[in-house]
Amino acid sequence: MVIIIILLLIILAKADVNLSNEMSSNTACPENEKQALLNFKKGLIDAANRLASWDPHHHPDCCRWIGVVCDKRTAHVLSLNLSLPPWDEHTDFKSYRMSKLGGKINPCLSKLKHLRYLDLSNNAFEGLLPYQLGNLSNLESLKLGAYPFSFGLLYVENLQWLSGLSLLKHLDLSSVNLSRASNWLQLINTIFPSLDEFHLSACQLLPGPSLLNVNLSSLAILDLSFNHFTNQMDVGWVSNLKSLVFLDLVGNDFHGPIPDFLRNMTSLTHLDLSSNYLNSSIPDWLYSFSSLQVLRLPSNQLHGDISSAIGNLTSLNDLDLSVNQLQGKLPRAMGKLCKLRSIYLSGMRLNQDISRILEILSGCSSPRLESLDLASFGHFKNLTILNLSNNLISGPIPIPFWQLKNLKELCLLDNSISGPISISLGQLANLERVSIFNNLLEGVVSDKHFANHTKLKYFYGSGNSLVLRVNPNWVPPFQVLYLDLGSWQIGPSFPLWLRSQKHLEYLDISNSRISDVIPRWFWGLSTQFKHVNLSRNQISGQIPYLPNGPDIFPLVDLSFNNFSGPLPQIPMGPHQYMIDLSNNYFSGSLFHFLCHQWSGTFSTGFLSIANNLLSGEIPDCWIKWQSLQVLRLDGNRFTGKIPSSMGTLSELQSLNLHNNKLHGEIPLSLKNCTNLLAINLGKNELDGNIPRWLGQDLTSLIILILRSNKFGGNIPDHLCALSSLQILDLAENNLFGSMPRCISNFSAMVRGNGSRYKIIEYIGYNGPPTLESTSIVTKDQVLVFDKTLNLIPESIGSMKSLESLDLSQNQLSSSIPESMSSMTFLSHLNLSFNKLTGIIPTSSQLQGFNESCYAGNHLCGSPLRGCRGSGKELEVRNEAKEISKGQEINWFYISMPLGFVTGFWCVLGPLVISKRWRILYFRFLEAMWWKVCDFADTIYATCTFDKPSKIGKLTVSGELPQMNKQRRASKREEHEEEALRALTIEGVNP
Repeated sequence: MVIIIILLLIILAKADVNLSNEMSSNTACPENEKQALLNFKKGLIDAANRLASWDPHHHPDCCRWIGVVCDKRTAHVLSLNLSLPPWDEHTDFKSYRMSKLGGKINPCLSKLKHLRYLDLSNNAFEGLLPYQLGNLSNLESLKLGAYPFSFGLLYVENLQWLSGLSLLKHLDLSSVNLSRASNWLQLINTIFPSLDEFHLSACQLLPGPSLLNVNLSSLAILDLSFNHFTNQMDVGWVSNLKSLVFLDLVGNDFHGPIPDFLRNMTSLTHLDLSSNYLNSSIPDWLYSFSSLQVLRLPSNQLHGDISSAIGNLTSLNDLDLSVNQLQGKLPRAMGKLCKLRSIYLSGMRLNQDISRILEILSGCSSPRLESLDLASFGHFKNLTILNLSNNLISGPIPIPFWQLKNLKELCLLDNSISGPISISLGQLANLERVSIFNNLLEGVVSDKHFANHTKLKYFYGSGNSLVLRVNPNWVPPFQVLYLDLGSWQIGPSFPLWLRSQKHLEYLDISNSRISDVIPRWFWGLSTQFKHVNLSRNQISGQIPYLPNGPDIFPLVDLSFNNFSGPLPQIPMGPHQYMIDLSNNYFSGSLFHFLCHQWSGTFSTGFLSIANNLLSGEIPDCWIKWQSLQVLRLDGNRFTGKIPSSMGTLSELQSLNLHNNKLHGEIPLSLKNCTNLLAINLGKNELDGNIPRWLGQDLTSLIILILRSNKFGGNIPDHLCALSSLQILDLAENNLFGSMPRCISNFSAMVRGNGSRYKIIEYIGYNGPPTLESTSIVTKDQVLVFDKTLNLIPESIGSMKSLESLDLSQNQLSSSIPESMSSMTFLSHLNLSFNKLTGIIPTSSQLQGFNESCYAGNHLCGSPLRGCRGSGKELEVRNEAKEISKGQEINWFYISMPLGFVTGFWCVLGPLVISKRWRILYFRFLEAMWWKVCDFADTIYATCTFDKPSKIGKLTVSGELPQMNKQRRASKREEHEEEALRALTIEGVNP
């Protein structure tokens, strides 16, 4: 009987399955739901044609459309998934960006009443998020987040519509602008008691009132990153989430210590506090979170040592403490973290030998570590990522290190690791990324070092003293995307093995002693080139064309070589380029390079053709180059006028035409380049007046260099509106008139101590430094004054940290302001060859400069000749004398005690101690006295004079002096007899 029942059940079950399959095969999705999907598609931008299958003519059943999942019985749409995975560096960015769906989200999706899962994440939707989505009452998962962020392209007026989604368990609104939804926290807490995953990253959230009662009892995953909460207690309510295991607070503005409200959240398995302003030591209570699997604290200001209590975090598999102020040494207790898979310790300034670090990290694998057995590190087999970059790690890489067979990423950059690279590197067959640049590595690297690296994609090795020595016919086993061998010795021949690398995106073989000609196949090597740096070699020959890269920031740097001939052709297309062809021997005209017959425009952002042999006029076709931000044509032989079409370069930030033979006036059209930060037109033959619009329209200028031209007239007062100006050079022109009194408006020339400013930092350009990217630093601030304005303002003394001031070779008039006497840091001054008048103000600085600093003017006073006159001039001169006298008196008081002591013990001391010395000393003085008297008598005897007297005229010849001489001789004999008797009494032999 039982057997019969079982057989019947089996038959019924099979029949049910067959019936179900038949129903599902014959049932299409409801027409209203299909139409809702088609209406949704109409409002989309689908550049990659991802929704090609959404075609009712070829695929009438919407259940078969990509991204759509239906109920097998009813054919109702249950799930709509049009998401993209988050972008990573292995994915071509341009293709990824094109794959994003754009446009607005149509409210018609609310007609999918049976929808349970809606995932539109990582797309580029924009506009108001339709509140009708709140009608999807069966929805359990709603994902609208964008990674990388779309920066608030989607927004909401409020979140009241969420009240209809009470079944939600997963909600992701990352990058949706919620700044208008001030009550977001109260709503979420009220509506979703069963919510277990909640993502609100980069939503521009505003902190609300604290929650008294938290109803989110099921919440396990919470992401509030990148919302810029300023107060830690804005998120203090999370401490009441007893089920929480995942907490992400990255990129907020938390200051102070690590938030104390986390103290009791010991059930956390994932804690990320990266990129905040936390500035304490790591608290002891954090080391008690034994369940933590991921702990990330990078890019803060944490300080102090790493406690040995870190050994309690035995569940850790991902640890990131990089870019902090942690110091000292890794504690031995880190050897207990046996589950670690990823370690990031860069930027911590660890002061420890690399062998010791590796010993510690391998501590759990062998008890022999107590005897410092390095072999134990080789047993740390699970390690796949090791990042120790930007520390003070020194010493050679230990041999057991090369036994990490599972290592995929090795990052040791910016340390002091020395010695050769072992040939055992070739045994790490799983390596995908190697970063060892900026160390002290040396020696030879051969093809055997890469023998098994079939998975290698990224190799960064520049900044070492390594020599690459491979077989001329070597074919690498890898296909790398990024290859950085800058400053390796690769030459003198061009590396032919590069021909096998068909997928190169980034290549740097700069400064590698190559003195060959580039083979023609190189320029067609890869269609993926983003960065080509061959600079600072001795490569010669001509370049037919530049590579055509697909990405938005390809860079070509061929500077500091021996290339010659005409400039290469630039590929047509909208690709963003940074081109540096400077310091070569290119010759000819610019016309064919700039004035392409292609009807479109170039999107080149950086163009440097400086220091070549180019000649002729600068073509007037800059309208094709409207994306330029940095333009350098300096150091050539260009003639003619500055073309007016340069005024169409509205994005231009830096213009450098220095050291050419350009003439004429500065074109008025340049006033349209309102983004200009630096202009260098020096050492040309430009004339006319300095335009007023430089100060009126180009108000962001930081550098203005017009020296060595033929500009005349007054310096316009309008230049004083350039409040951001840091460098002004107007020297060696024909300027005249008085110096503007408003020069004190140049407030950017005075900065607080310790400031450091970059004149222009062009993001994305990694070539050799130029003026636009050079940091100008003096002792304590950024102030390089090659030349300054024609005005020395009365208030210039407020620029107390100014160190260099050069106003020479102009026709500046007026006097030197008295306030300059307070510029105590001034170490260089040149006011020569102007028309300055009056007295040089008195100070220890101004009087300390050489006379040549004031030559060619009508100045007086120290260090020049004295001034004549009275009144105020004399008062100034007398004041200077009093200051000088005061300084001498100070020195007198200092030297007087020393002179007294020295004189007493050297002269008077012996006379007090010894009577014999006293007698001899006074005998010597008396003898000298008689000699002086005899000499005076001799001179006197030669004179005959008449003197009126009451008794008549007395004539004196030699009789009276002779009588005086006889009396002195008699007196001297008496003194000598007394001295002899005194010496005899003392027992001294005369």
